[in-house]
Order: sequence, then structure tokens, then C-alpha cells
Amino acid sequence: MSQTYSVLVADDHTRTRRMVRAALERSHAFVVCAEAADSGGAVEAAKLAHPDVCLLDINMPGNGIAAASAISEALPETAIVMFTVSRQDTDLFDALRAGASGYLLKDMDDTQLVESLHRVLSGEACLPGSLVARLVEEFRDREHRRVPISGGRTARLTGREWDVLELMRSGAPTAEIAERLFVSQTTVRSHVSAILKKLHVRDRREALQLLDHQV
Repeated sequence: MSQTYSVLVADDHTRTRRMVRAALERSHAFVVCAEAADSGGAVEAAKLAHPDVCLLDINMPGNGIAAASAISEALPETAIVMFTVSRQDTDLFDALRAGASGYLLKDMDDTQLVESLHRVLSGEACLPGSLVARLVEEFRDREHRRVPISGGRTARLTGREWDVLELMRSGAPTAEIAERLFVSQTTVRSHVSAILKKLHVRDRREALQLLDHQV
């Protein structure tokens, strides 16, 4: 007998939840164990139901990516998949940072949805082809960027440190960076401290000066 996986479906549109439930349960491989209409409800339902996978709408009230981050932290064994109409790079990157293993577009058919969830549960990352190309481009950009420091050397920052540094460059204060990256302000300050140490600078202003000189 084949295994049946439990799914939490969170979307603020009742019709969408019904359609997803029908598609998944028609496959006999999935059973919807819980539904939610907003981010807070999704987190609470996930903590109660411990589903195998959470299928979350990005634009539901409270923000689906915030829900993904909270669920990923509370239930690390639960797979997180975003189900959205958004093709924005920022939404994709934010979802991956929050712990999502899949990013599915709502225009896919029922068979594709079922197959995609199977792939995620087998350990694969599942992303639309058009967004995979953008993700590769972003990775290449990060790998080729170095911050020059004294003595002709360069410092290499982690991906999250780059995220923090670039948000600093945009003028975002600590609170905004924390909200944007779905982490605590204490975590942001720890990243900033690590950045300053790697760059051998005293403060954020000097760090941003180095970044400006290398682009």
C-alpha cells in the first residue's frame, strides 16, 4: 500500500482551498489534514497537525512567507511549499530564505501540483523553470562579488551577510532588515558584527564605503 502524506493548505480564498483539497485527495496520495485562511492560522494549525507538507499562499493576510519562517523553525521536519501567482524574484528569494523547498505557481494543473509535492517530499527543490534561471544568475552574482580590504586582499561574506549588507546599503535600519529577512533584530546585529569584523572596519558607514568602491 502506497504512503499517504498529510498536507496543510493555507490560502485566504475558500475556493482555492477547495480546489487544492480536491486535486490532492483525488490522487489518493495526499490527505488535507488542516486548512487556514491567514498566516497566524497556518502556524497554529501546523503546530497542532504536524503535517508532512504545508502549502502556503504568499499573499494571504499576515504574509505566507512569515508563516513559512515560523513553521520551518517550529517544525523542521515539515516541508514548506509556497503556492502563489507571484513571479517576483524577491518573493522567491524570501521564500527560500524562510525555509521553503518548493515555489509553485497557481496556474499549474492538478497533475503538476501532485507531482511537485512528491518531488519536494523526496528531497528535491521544486521551482518554476523561469525562476530557476534567475536563481542561478543571483548565485553567480554573489560568487563573483568580493569586498576588497586592506593589503590587496578580499573578504568573502556568506549569503546572509550579503543580504544584510545590501539592505544596509539601501538605507534600511536594523528593524526593517529583521522584518525583511524574517529574523530577529539580535540576529541582524550579529550579522552586522560579523561583517564589520571580516571587512576590518569600525562601523556600518565604513562597510558601505567598501561596498561602493567594489561595484
